[in-house]
Amino acid sequence: MPTFERTARFDRDLRALTPEQRRRFTRAARKFVADLEAGAFRAGLRVKKIEGADGIFEMTFAPDGRATFEFGDERFPDEPHVIWRRVGTHDILRTP
Repeated sequence: MPTFERTARFDRDLRALTPEQRRRFTRAARKFVADLEAGAFRAGLRVKKIEGADGIFEMTFAPDGRATFEFGDERFPDEPHVIWRRVGTHDILRTP
């Protein structure tokens, strides 16, 4: 089972989301976890590296909904550790 942590910035961003944005992110995050366990991300999440931000990735959860993350050191052998960095609209990609 993958492990996760959130930055303080992610927590602030999450609190600022509308209830609908939060629901969409939660649904996408469940798919994200399932895909991590399966070893490949589905096309609908559009997970990709962010250009110019070494080691940081983005995931799409709505037409204008993005979340950024990076992989940290594994907490358990062979289990990915994800650090959620930001969540919100395209604007978060300026400072992922």
